[in-house]
Amino acid sequence: METSGRAGRGILAAAGVLFPDGQGRVLVVRLPYDRKHPVAIPGGGWEPADRSPRETAVREVAEELGFTPRLGPLACVDWALSPSRPPIVAYLYWGEPLTAEQVAAIRPDAAEVGGWVWLTAEEAGHALPPRLSRRVTACLRAPRAAGPLELEDSRPVGHTLRELPADGPVPEYTGLAAAPGLGAAAGAGPAEVQPPEPPMDRDTYYATRPRIRAKARAVFTDADGRVLLVRLRPWSGPDEQYWTLPGGGVEADRETPRAAARREIREELGWEVEPGRLLAVDWQPGAAADPGANPATGRDTAVLVYLYDGGTVTERLLGSIALQEQELMEWRLCEPAEARALLSGPSWDRVAAALAARERSAGPAELVGGQAVGDRPAGEHWEHAERDH
Repeated sequence: METSGRAGRGILAAAGVLFPDGQGRVLVVRLPYDRKHPVAIPGGGWEPADRSPRETAVREVAEELGFTPRLGPLACVDWALSPSRPPIVAYLYWGEPLTAEQVAAIRPDAAEVGGWVWLTAEEAGHALPPRLSRRVTACLRAPRAAGPLELEDSRPVGHTLRELPADGPVPEYTGLAAAPGLGAAAGAGPAEVQPPEPPMDRDTYYATRPRIRAKARAVFTDADGRVLLVRLRPWSGPDEQYWTLPGGGVEADRETPRAAARREIREELGWEVEPGRLLAVDWQPGAAADPGANPATGRDTAVLVYLYDGGTVTERLLGSIALQEQELMEWRLCEPAEARALLSGPSWDRVAAALAARERSAGPAELVGGQAVGDRPAGEHWEHAERDH
């Protein structure tokens, strides 16, 4: 459970787009205000009115380059910790290849983009700043069928380790030197001799950016396919019933979602287990993007939920449960129909999507409010299974 009022808060979110061309290159842009790391991927920071990271990516590209992109599947989700800034969760999407007409119609916002150019994977690896370089390189090297990739500090974790080494070679960072013609490419406009001053300093920028919350939960089932749920202690009255999956808030600035899932399982159930594959990432919009969001349930801002596979539990393991009595009332193994009755609509949708994802070998399902987005179905098998029962 959340261990303090700060748990799960203070997280920045961003989204970018990988646009490939017919020669295997990707589109990169030059940031005129960033003297230290001037080369980037199109995209930018989440705003509270964005209903999802997909909306962030589309909006940012439209603002920066003057056209509305069509996005393909989620390429990766990356959680990056740093002692010098708040944690950032970054979504990176595949964009549909641009047509010649779209390329000719690119009209960069001069305040945001000082130029654009196509780079090979090798060139992009050297031109992009190290963390972004690792993130982009991972997406370019791994098979598309393995996506979305799970990354922490732009390094493979979870199922991504089946495709990429945990600590692969890092391209030497050379910045603009690895991006020949950037700023003078066709349609890019001339390069400035002296970059303009950034609109604000780094600390002010981070202080003014909106934050999200994050939670990490685990999906445990028994040999019969029943789902393990826990009941929270009532907040408002003795008759209140609030059931959920084991897990809770990610402690901002201290841990990754995987570490949070491991800690929460230990605190809530008394188990020392390693979270398995990431099954789903569910973005729950806040009130600014969804008028139906309920601030009383923590929806004053967006909430990102990571769902990990806890695996199949044995009778012996179930017999060792030591509930965190300050936070939890009871636990229960539930058939799909019972779980659906106990959980809220979005929570059940999230569980159904995670259970369906168990049967696939690829990356996590991308969800918004429990519903699948992109090109990957979520929850279909379990909806059918429930009707069959």
